[in-house]
Amino acid sequence: MNRSQEREQAFIILFEAIFHPDTPTEELFALAEESDFFTGTKFSRELVARTVEHGPEIDTEIEAYSVDWSLNRLTKVALAILRLAVCEILYFDDIPVSVSINEAVELAKKYAEKKDSSFINGVLGSIARARE
Repeated sequence: MNRSQEREQAFIILFEAIFHPDTPTEELFALAEESDFFTGTKFSRELVARTVEHGPEIDTEIEAYSVDWSLNRLTKVALAILRLAVCEILYFDDIPVSVSINEAVELAKKYAEKKDSSFINGVLGSIARARE
């Protein structure tokens, strides 16, 4: 399994967690792994764990760069993708920021509404420029 696929699996768990905030992520992984197409990996588990651990900081960062958009106005898919990508940008020094942004945009093209990919790209680009 490559990193893109591992990110996609992390996204699926983070998306599911939005609807089941009281369910531990390990339980969400276990339920997902009951299907034949899902296999949690070390990287996907670490990405989910850090995203959940730093959730408040990540959400604050998203809100700061989502001009005129609160978290409540974002689609759940876009929110899960943004959380995942912002986590990578802030807490995974070994992953280039450009890779995190590109992967997030690709996930958005696959799962989100058409307008979400450009929104996600803009928010993440703003975060990246502010961190330079």
